Amino acid sequence: TSLKDIGMKQLKGIIPPIVTPFNKSEELDEAALRKQIRFMLDIGVDGVCVGGSTGQGYTLSLDELRRLVEVTADEVGGKVPIVAGIIANSTYDLIARAKAVREFNVAALQVTPTYYIFKPDDKSILDHFKAVTEAVDIPVIIYNVVRWNILSADLLVRIFLKVPGVLGVKQSGGEIKLLADLLIYAPKDKLIFTAQDALLYPSFMIGAHGSISANAAAVPSACLALWDAVKAGDHEIALELHKRLLRFWNTITGDNMPACVKYALSLQGCPSGPPRRPMPDATPEQRASIKPALKHLLDYVSARAAKSGGRRAAKK
Repeated sequence: TSLKDIGMKQLKGIIPPIVTPFNKSEELDEAALRKQIRFMLDIGVDGVCVGGSTGQGYTLSLDELRRLVEVTADEVGGKVPIVAGIIANSTYDLIARAKAVREFNVAALQVTPTYYIFKPDDKSILDHFKAVTEAVDIPVIIYNVVRWNILSADLLVRIFLKVPGVLGVKQSGGEIKLLADLLIYAPKDKLIFTAQDALLYPSFMIGAHGSISANAAAVPSACLALWDAVKAGDHEIALELHKRLLRFWNTITGDNMPACVKYALSLQGCPSGPPRRPMPDATPEQRASIKPALKHLLDYVSARAAKSGGRRAAKK
C-alpha cells in the first residue's frame, strides 16, 4: 500500500496540529513532546500534525523539523497517521524539508503557499506544489492560510486536477464560503479539511472531512465530541458544543494564539513550555479569560462522555 493510499483512506476526523514544546532555552523538549502525543492518543484523536502554525513551524530549522517528525513517528508507533507541516518560502526549501522527513511514516505533508510579501502567479503556485509531489512520494495537503496569498477555489480545483499528488486542502483563510465551494467543486476523491475554528460545527455539517485546527490542538476532546455528535446526527449536543467551543476560541485567538494553546494544554496536565520569541507568552488577562472558558467547555464534554459511555475519553 502506498503512502498516498494510506493518506486517502486514513486521513479524516480530528487531527490536532500540536504545539511544539520548547524548554526555557527555546530548544525542542522531546520529553514534553512525547507526553503531548500520548495525551492526544489517549483522548482518541484521528491523527496528529506537527510543524504547523500552531506548532510555530515557521521558526523550525530543517534539522529541528526532521527531529520533530522522527520523535513523533516513534511515539505514535503507527497508531494514527502523521501529517508533517512544511512552511517554506521557496520551492527549493520546500523540497529540502520534504526530503528530510520522507524516511518516517508520514501520511501527508501540510504545505503552505509562499508567505513572504511577493505573491507568485497561479502557474508558479501550481508548479510549486507539483515540484514537491515529484520530488518525494508523499501526498500533499495544501494549507490555504496565507492572508495575502489565499488560493481561490478555482485555482485549488485546477491544482487538484493537474497535480495528482495533491491529496486535498486544509481551508483556513478566507470565508467559510470558500470551504463550501471546495466541497461542491473539488473532485470527490480529494479531502477538504476545515481550519475555520469559529465555525467547526457548520463546517462539519456541510461535509468537511475533518479538522486540522488550533481548537483541535487546544481542546481535542471537545472537537472529537463535536465531530462525533455531528456524525451521529445529535445536533442539540453539537450546537451546545459549538457555543462553548466558540466562547473558548474567542479567548485564545490572536497574534500569540500558539502561546494561548500551550496555556490551555497546561491546564489539562500537558505543559509544553514557552513559545519561541518574539511571540509573547499568554498574558495574565488572557489566562484569566481562558481558564473559565476552558472549564465551561470541558465540564460539558466530561458530562456527555460520562452519560454516553462513548468511545472518546474526555481529559481534564
